[in-house]
Amino acid sequence: MTTALLQTEDITKVYQVSAGLFKGKLPLTAANGVSIQVNRGEVVGLVGESGCGKSTIAKIILGLEKATSGQIYFDGQPMTNIDRKERARRIQPIFQDPYSSLNPRKSIGSIISLPYRVHQIGNKSEMRTRMTEIMDTVGLPPRFMSSYPNQLSGGQRQRVAIARALIMKPDLVICDEPTSALDVSVQSQILNLLLDLRKNRGLTYLIITHDLSVVEHIASRVAVMYLGRIVEEAATDKLLKNPRHPYTRALLTSVLTPEPRLGLPETHLGIAYPNPIDPPPGCTFHPRCPEADDRCKKARPQPIDENDHMVACYFA
Repeated sequence: MTTALLQTEDITKVYQVSAGLFKGKLPLTAANGVSIQVNRGEVVGLVGESGCGKSTIAKIILGLEKATSGQIYFDGQPMTNIDRKERARRIQPIFQDPYSSLNPRKSIGSIISLPYRVHQIGNKSEMRTRMTEIMDTVGLPPRFMSSYPNQLSGGQRQRVAIARALIMKPDLVICDEPTSALDVSVQSQILNLLLDLRKNRGLTYLIITHDLSVVEHIASRVAVMYLGRIVEEAATDKLLKNPRHPYTRALLTSVLTPEPRLGLPETHLGIAYPNPIDPPPGCTFHPRCPEADDRCKKARPQPIDENDHMVACYFA
């Protein structure tokens, strides 16, 4: 029986944003009843366009944002019962841009060892031994300890971010677009490194990305998010072979191929993304959906789960 390491139940996050001078503020719902389960040892991909609420969910899990409503359970206990230091030790992030997430005034050794110093673990000798070990694991030579982030390439900086995340031996690693700021030639190296680390260290990942080709390479299960809601979720191979939601199919057609004659893919979604402050009624995807009818404009479809394949669509 699989064990849920992380479970979110109906997480909602509402921001109050300015509507303009003298107009007060309006609510913006970034996450609207999001429920995700990440089992120990698996890789779950959370996929969707920019602005759909993926990073908001990551920040709430990490404790950087507070949910408006809903519950988070970690390893069977409510997250509210876990203090901040334990939460930081057991859940670590890898952010999108490795340069902006690393302090340019600190050496690589200081950056990687920061969690050890914050948690006051071991002496200097033990910390240096652990640093050397984790740097070797992620493919960084020891000579980089005295270097600074601007002296490293993008791929090397991301390896530093991975080393910093793993030095405390966390249970869960949240990767927010871990390869989107890197060259294509480096992306596969970082993804393969994450896979090797998962295999050798039994890690659990929540991968947040807009690129289905990334989750195809690394994820065991995929949840597709649109305008603050999960609209489809299934095992990766099942979802890629049989996408049941029109939005998932559109995302699949948007993946670039190496064949130059095919040109740029056409998603048929248009260029206009719905206003999250004033979302469409009914199914929020219906203004962009080629299959929508009057029913979609009036009532939001409820999720249907068949054979471990969840989808929220009338035409699934």
